[in-house]
Amino acid sequence: MSEEPQNLPLVLPPEPKPKRAPTLYFIIAFKLLKGSMALLLAWSISRLRDDNHDGLPDELPTLFHKLIRFFHVDPERKFVIDLAKHVAEITQKDLHWVVVFLAVYVCFMLLQAVGLAFHVGWVVWLVIVESALLVPVEVFELVNNPSWIKLGILTANVAIVWYLFANRARLIRHHHHQS
Repeated sequence: MSEEPQNLPLVLPPEPKPKRAPTLYFIIAFKLLKGSMALLLAWSISRLRDDNHDGLPDELPTLFHKLIRFFHVDPERKFVIDLAKHVAEITQKDLHWVVVFLAVYVCFMLLQAVGLAFHVGWVVWLVIVESALLVPVEVFELVNNPSWIKLGILTANVAIVWYLFANRARLIRHHHHQS
């Protein structure tokens, strides 16, 4: 007696779970952090007032000197002295444009974070290009004035570029239309 195969239902293996991307979540958080810091800076700058009505925000030189001390920058360096002179000449109108620039930057960081969260292909490329373009500037800054902060920022940007480029095919969501 020959055994005939029984009509068993076709059992397919379960679909693989999508891989988690903790590094991508870190990059998204990093972009949100940069955007939040820029937003805080824009808000702080917008609060500077011209109490003497001479066009110069009164607190700006004092804030500049506090920042120099906070970041442990040598106040006797020619660059810092020249920068302090320029800060003293900043007008309320100049600060308005800085706030506008920072607002655009905040939107750019938010676009990158949300685009990465939703695996938008062109945003992945935007982040790769934006981060890669900053690397030579950061290397120059690190060589001319080394600091752990600059090394950390450089390392983060290189890691972002490498990770996104190496994983772009997995991270970019492709929409296939079924006919």
